[in-house]
Amino acid sequence: MDSGGSRTAVQVALFRALESARSPSERLFVDPYAVRFLGGGYRVAALAAKVAPVGRRLERYIDSRWPSGPRGSAVVRTRLIDDWVGEFGSGSRAGAGPEAGAGVGPEAGDGAGVGVGPEAGDGVGVGAGGGALQVLVLGAGFDSRAHRLPALADATVFEVDHPATQAVKQRVLRGRVVFVPVDFLRDDLGAALTRAGFDPNVRTVVIWEGVTNYLTEAAVDSTVRVVVSLVPLGSEVIFTYVDRAVLSGDPDDVETWRGAVSAVGEPWTFGFDPAELPSYLSARGLRLLDDLSTRDAAARYGRSEPTAAFYRVARAEVVGA
Repeated sequence: MDSGGSRTAVQVALFRALESARSPSERLFVDPYAVRFLGGGYRVAALAAKVAPVGRRLERYIDSRWPSGPRGSAVVRTRLIDDWVGEFGSGSRAGAGPEAGAGVGPEAGDGAGVGVGPEAGDGVGVGAGGGALQVLVLGAGFDSRAHRLPALADATVFEVDHPATQAVKQRVLRGRVVFVPVDFLRDDLGAALTRAGFDPNVRTVVIWEGVTNYLTEAAVDSTVRVVVSLVPLGSEVIFTYVDRAVLSGDPDDVETWRGAVSAVGEPWTFGFDPAELPSYLSARGLRLLDDLSTRDAAARYGRSEPTAAFYRVARAEVVGA
């Protein structure tokens, strides 16, 4: 990663900005900060997308160039995680297992995140779920949930990321969060969080979005174990991952996405086997609650653009040994 921060983080910011430029009846969320992380042609494109025909044409161009669906996948994963974070903050999570897709879909997200239209996220109180709330965002990139989700208005938010990416972010968006600079491949995450004032006694929702596929197996395992050791029982970990099967022998449409991230120096290096995920988590003190592909999430939100069956979003509850 160079001094300019993560290129893939910029691309995700573009996808969020394009979605936010849609009309209130069409968009899945509003991220008014995403465009501020863009420069040059990306910023021009995001601003031009406010004209509906231009926005749809830009989306079609991106989707045709990368038919495996990185844009659509980023959009639906953002909304799904918004909803899950809102459910945790309000204490409204349903107790369904991983097959049920608990909390997924427009109805489940009412009042939880920034839903379809800017008004959908109004009125979610953090205290409803049982007192103080702490949020830990691992590999935060240009995540703006601390600033845009009503459910996090009173939460203490810690954002962990590579120092280069955080330096870029802090030039654009300050306040509301505690920045914790960490290189996941080299630094001691637990020690860094302790120094930053992370409270191990406060219920926590952990967001680990768009990160695991860029780490080594050892780094993922170490991070999971550190997180479980740092948060109280009943906390939740929300994360994304790629199906391990796509790391080799991929169809051409998958290869275009994988090749694009490799070209900017951020290749995919890790994936889970979805069938093995429940036992993997159980061995580390976690119980899988939900695990679905971004393609499944898109269907639940009524979206038809290309999304990936191999790119998945999961959440798990910390239950201890």
